[in-house]
Amino acid sequence: MSMPSEGLASVLAPVRHVLLDFDGPVCSVFAGVPAPEVARRLAEQLSGPDGPPPGHEESDPLAMLRRIADERDDLVPLADETLARLEMEAVDRAQPTPGGVAFLEACAASGRVVWMVSNNATVAIARYVDTHGLGRLIAGQFGRVSGHPRSMKPSPELLFAAMAAAGARPGDCIFVGDAVRDIEAAHAAGMDAIGYANKPGKDAALTRAGAAAVVTSMGELARATGGGSSESFASLP
Repeated sequence: MSMPSEGLASVLAPVRHVLLDFDGPVCSVFAGVPAPEVARRLAEQLSGPDGPPPGHEESDPLAMLRRIADERDDLVPLADETLARLEMEAVDRAQPTPGGVAFLEACAASGRVVWMVSNNATVAIARYVDTHGLGRLIAGQFGRVSGHPRSMKPSPELLFAAMAAAGARPGDCIFVGDAVRDIEAAHAAGMDAIGYANKPGKDAALTRAGAAAVVTSMGELARATGGGSSESFASLP
């Protein structure tokens, strides 16, 4: 169940920097090229004399990349590069999330700065941002570190990188994501998180993970964000 708007506004009140997940809150990356198809093609392109790569049975290409990192470190550079190319193809057919742009605009109007933090490849995020003209609403993009899959959430590594770029403290920030690993990464970085429950059952999982608030639409979050004023942020230390 989502939180009432006044509760959301309270959670957002001290926030100056919004760290925002990409796949889910902004768009559905694999809406046009389904994740199982991307995973199949990734496994196919990485197969060699020794057979298919670790995790070839996975339907999630990012889960396959994690398995490769755990079991075939020598294959990581090629796997990451190949997946990044497939992600760039996928974002050309990605489906924008209803309310996603409204949330970005509400953040800008209320004096908050948005930093994209995602397990997807930075080149794919940048391609989507450029194609959809969102650069004016996003201060920076922090996708997984190329060749270093362990940088992916639930590791807080990417969140720390965004905070460093922002010159921000954890208390100035909040992370918005649609997965339990997003909540875990936020807590590991010392900040609160808002869960975006875009599928049935996610609200309970995100709540159990410790999300400070859970919403079922980005439009709902945009409305709560717009309830703040830029003047209120000018007075924050």
